[in-house]
Formats: sequence, C-alpha cells, structure tokens
Amino acid sequence: MPDLKSWLPFLRWPRPSMGLLRGEMAAALTVAVVMIPQSVAYAGLAGMPLVTGLYATFLPMLMAVLFSSSTRLSVGPSALSAVLVGTSLLGMAQASSPEWVALAVWLALLSGGIQLLVGATRSAWLLNLVSSPVLAGFSQAAALLIIASQLPALLGVTGNWREVLAGTARFNAEAAAYGVASLALMVLGKRYVPRWPTVLLVICVAGTLSAATGFVARGNVIGTLPAGMPSLYVPSWPGWDGLANLVLPALVLALVSSLEMASSAKIESQKDGKRWDASQDLVGQGMGKLTSALCGSFATSTSFSRSAITLYSGAKTGWATVCATFVVLIVLLFLTPALAPVPQAVLAAVVVAAVSSLFKPRTLLDLRRIDKVEAVTALVTFAVTIVSAPRIYWGVLTGVLMGLAHFLYHRLHPRIIEVGLHPDGSLRDRHLWNLPPLAPHLYALRMDSGLDFASASAFERDVVEHVAEPADVRHVCLFAQPINRIDATGVETFIQLRKMLGERGIVLHISGIKLPVENVLKRAGALHESPLLRMYRTDAEALAALGQLRE
Repeated sequence: MPDLKSWLPFLRWPRPSMGLLRGEMAAALTVAVVMIPQSVAYAGLAGMPLVTGLYATFLPMLMAVLFSSSTRLSVGPSALSAVLVGTSLLGMAQASSPEWVALAVWLALLSGGIQLLVGATRSAWLLNLVSSPVLAGFSQAAALLIIASQLPALLGVTGNWREVLAGTARFNAEAAAYGVASLALMVLGKRYVPRWPTVLLVICVAGTLSAATGFVARGNVIGTLPAGMPSLYVPSWPGWDGLANLVLPALVLALVSSLEMASSAKIESQKDGKRWDASQDLVGQGMGKLTSALCGSFATSTSFSRSAITLYSGAKTGWATVCATFVVLIVLLFLTPALAPVPQAVLAAVVVAAVSSLFKPRTLLDLRRIDKVEAVTALVTFAVTIVSAPRIYWGVLTGVLMGLAHFLYHRLHPRIIEVGLHPDGSLRDRHLWNLPPLAPHLYALRMDSGLDFASASAFERDVVEHVAEPADVRHVCLFAQPINRIDATGVETFIQLRKMLGERGIVLHISGIKLPVENVLKRAGALHESPLLRMYRTDAEALAALGQLRE
C-alpha cells in the first residue's frame, strides 16, 4: 500500500513494544515538562483563555504527527504563532472574549487550510518565497515585541504600556519579586543545569508559595482552569468583512509556521539520513491547525526548541508524541487545579525566558558580511515589523516583496561576461583577470542564466553593443553551457540575433549547448545549417577551432 502510506505516514510506524514505549515515554515526559507551562503562557500571549493553550497541545499535536513524515516535531503553541494571533486580532475584539476566540479559530482554519492545500498539491516550493533574511528580521523584531509586551506583568505592573507611561498603572512589589526571581532561576537553570526541568520546578515552587502566602488574594494569578477534554467548537460566522481582515494574517501565519516547521524537520531528516518530505509535513501542520480550531483554540506551529528536546532526548518514532498526548490528557483531567495559584508574573517569565533565545542581533550583523542587499532586507523587515505593530504581519509581507524584487533584479540583469583563457586552462572573465582575447576579431561571451523573457533583453543588448563597436568583430562565440532553459522570448531573441549577425557576415560559434535547449531551437528552426553557424559539443573543441582563427 505505498500510496496509502504516503498519505498516512503513521502506517509506516513500527509496532509498539515495551522496550520502544519505555524509551518513547521517557522522551515524552522530558518534552512535556517544558511544553505544558509554555503552552499555557503562549495562550496568554495570543490573548486566548489560558486553558486553550493545553487544548492546542493535546489533540493538535497528535493529528499533526499522524499526517507528518517527520515524526518528532513538537507541534503546539509557539512564540511566533502566538504573537501573530494576538497582534492580528487587536482592535477586532476584546482579548479572551467569545468574539476573540471565534476570530482566533477562523484564523487557525484559514492558515491551516492554506498549509493543507499547499501540502496536498505538492507545492512546498512556495516556502522559498520567504528567505532566511526575512525570517531573521521578523523573528528578531517579534522577540523584542514579545518581551516588551510581557515586561509589565513580569515586573508586577497591572496595565499596559500607555498606562505605565501615564502613571496610572498599579505596581505590585510581591508580583515583581515572583517574576524577576522566576526569570533569573529559569535563565540560570538553562545555563548550569540544562537537564533539569527548571521551568516546571519554578512554576511548582511559585504556585506553592503563592497558595501558602495568600498571594492569590493580593495579586494576579492564573486562576481556575476548566478541567476535562475540549469539546467540539463551531465558530460563529464573522461576516465577509471580518473574514477578509483575516486573510493576510492567515497567509503570513501559514508562511511563518511553515518555516518554523522546516527548520526543525530538516535537522531530523539530516540526523536520520532520510529525504525530507516538505509537502507531507505541511499536510500535518495544516491538520494540526484545523484540529486546534475545532477544539476552540488558536493556530499551532512547530517549536524549534521543543522539537530539539524531543529529538535529542531519545525519541525514535511518532509514538513519543502519542505518549506526550497522554501526559497532556492527564494534566487536563486531573492537574489543572494545581495551576490556579501560579502568579501571572511567573507566566510572563516563562515567555521571556523562552523568547530570549530568539533574539540574536548578531544574525543581522552576519548577513552584512554575506550580502549587503539581504542585510538591508532583514533590517527593513525588522523595522517595518516594529513600526507596524500590532499589525506585525506587514513586516513579513514587506520582506517578501523586497526579496522578490531583488530576485527579479538579478533575473533581469544576468551576469554576462567576455571570456578569456586563464593560465590554469579555465574560461574566466577576461576583463577581471586581464586576459587576452581568445582570437582576433572575436567576441566570446558566456551568460550565467537561462535565456528567457527575463534575460533575453540583456543578452541581446550585450551582443548588439559589442558588434556595433568600432572594433572589427567577425566572429561571435557563445559558451552556452550555463544556459539550462529557453522559452519563446529567448527563441525569438536568438533568431533575431542570428539574423542580425548574418546580415553583417559575422560567424556565430556555439559551444556546449545543452540538449533540451538545442532541441527547442531546432524545433523553432533557429539552428538551420549555414556557413555562418558553427556548433561545438565541448569547450575544448571550440577552443581548438577558435585557435585556428589566430593563424
């Protein structure tokens, strides 16, 4: 059943044995102690009821792994997806209200539907629309915005930044102590005892202290969370205008979520020495989001850090995720009351500790050494994301447009060089290396691009300009090895150039033309025999023939 297994990857899982399940359960517990507190904290970041973070971790990660080729991805709430949900819905409803939840569910349905469609049609190449610099610029800006949004709660301030600046916000020193101490312990624990479940330990200790000291009555805490499994949720219709307002955020959410998934899935495939099936993983991501929506929760994504924990804690198959689902089920059924006295400042510390790893300004500096244009793209993406907050998806869209513009510029301005013979025997840029011409009265060129509608004009202009120069050009040699495709515009340009060269009595030499390109030109009648056309299969053959022109 090869076709069925390609669509249902879980059919390829090994049969569970006690030895396998023992190792998978150990890995599941390792990632669960990080995943559960993060999920609750990220629900707050998305403006959702806190229990929906657990809903987004429960069935969605199970459905995602069942339909993904990568079996050790940790699917659930992530920092970037949560902040995209929270910022996209601002101004459309009140956070945590039924209207907000309904809009968040529609956002999950739309973004999940996009990923499912792209994966099912095997169109994963669309992920290339978002380049690494765009994601770098966006993630750096998003990390700063997330940290800034959590600072008031972390420092025991009740109110937003406007109230803080206006001096109307209230300050709770006890809450600030919880937040700062929790953040310090999480950072130190990650650095000095990385194998310890520091986040879970800090939450347990903070909750115990809060309950014992009566902080519940003096400060903001998580409060009572509903116990039990999520029920089926059918959102109310938001109207066409409301739905239209969600299209762009859903598109950006799908792109960012897909790239988060790709960064983790590539590591898994490299570790296993297997080919990565990006389209099937997109199907899994889409199924996870759709399941989360039907549970009344927000859009899920892949957490890079939690996926790394899953991978390197010994998980071998998707059974580890099944075990993790069982752990979350136990929490939903029996342990939600234990979260009630945990201070909100501690949840803010969880978010800040997790997101701080995303903020790596050196990444932007490294891009400058690689490519200045891509560095500018990253910086503009960063700036637009900050300035456009809370509509931070404009940062990604701006970066994508800049990336596409840069790509089109290179396609419209292909690298065309006059070649000369280097002492090492290779053909190189004659002017860059100060090389002599290959032969008298010869213009020898190479274009490092396909001959299509984007490059044809530049190719034609280059040849015409050199032939029109005062120098007596009698031969033109095209080293055609890099030309790997040709379209109708390229064929038309080639025919016009050959006609122009023929009218001037100039011999056209073509070396190393690829068979697919040659076949297209032959079908178009552009390679008809003539004393003014000479074809060579290899560059060595062409160089030998051109050498005779010097005699």
